[in-house]
Amino acid sequence: VVIFALMMSAILFFFIVPLTIVFFIYLANILLLIYQRNSEVKADPLSDVWDNARKTLASFWDICARIWHGYELHGVENLPEGAGILVYYHGAIPIDHLYFLSRLFLWKKRLCMSVADHFVFRLPGIKLLLAVSGIMPGTREECLSALRKGHLVSISPGGVREALFSDESYQLMWGNRKGFAQVAIDAKVPIIPMYTQNVREAYRMFKETRFLRQLYESTRLPFTPPYGGIPVKFRTYIGEPIPYDPNISTEELVEKSQCLSCLLHKQIHKGQLSFLFQTKTAVQALIVKHQRIPGSIWKALLDRFDAKKK
Repeated sequence: VVIFALMMSAILFFFIVPLTIVFFIYLANILLLIYQRNSEVKADPLSDVWDNARKTLASFWDICARIWHGYELHGVENLPEGAGILVYYHGAIPIDHLYFLSRLFLWKKRLCMSVADHFVFRLPGIKLLLAVSGIMPGTREECLSALRKGHLVSISPGGVREALFSDESYQLMWGNRKGFAQVAIDAKVPIIPMYTQNVREAYRMFKETRFLRQLYESTRLPFTPPYGGIPVKFRTYIGEPIPYDPNISTEELVEKSQCLSCLLHKQIHKGQLSFLFQTKTAVQALIVKHQRIPGSIWKALLDRFDAKKK
């Protein structure tokens, strides 16, 4: 009994925060269903009719962000007034992106459409929440439609693979994905790099093994659960946009985006100094300066008390 109790305590300690997030997600969907039924709302989930519900959800997540991670959002002025594609690094769980979406809506009353992996839409019981939050499949048609309507579209090229197999070294795992660049060219919109400091120190995945990697590659399902939930400091930085250039190719745009994103989450070493000419924004320089590689949970916790950065 004692051994069982200790094992359960350890499991709860490592997984209680991720499980709590899942609980709140399902609770939010239930509350939206109640709101829809009581108010007899039949409008499109993306219409303004749902703005009050969106504001309530955004306020809740923003409170969680402030309390649990001392969340800060920098560089909102770099977002275009019209359409654009936000490209970001994917942590073990994208809770930082949820915080960003919430604060953007509260500050700017602007809905950012977010591309999610196909398995998310197979999860039962969250269909309405996904629709109201602007979560959509990453098809070319869906993305182009959202951009032509003037929306921001956010995407993590690394996706689930980056979530599962990247680590405190903050290595990008984009592979050969370049669809987002072609969409940006087709829609004639800028790409905006975005990064959240310390996101890997808050939530982590178990070390990669050959079995886990083969299991994911064969099923494309995230069998490995995240653990942690440590209240480290979160700061999301939005870099300067990469403007649309009719003369740039898809491959060149992918390379340019990846170099900018690399600077957002890698320390600059001698061999990497050549990348500096590709970015001159103060926000990106701050990220390069302050993100520790490899990440340190203890130092990320101490960032909560760093008055100079607040």
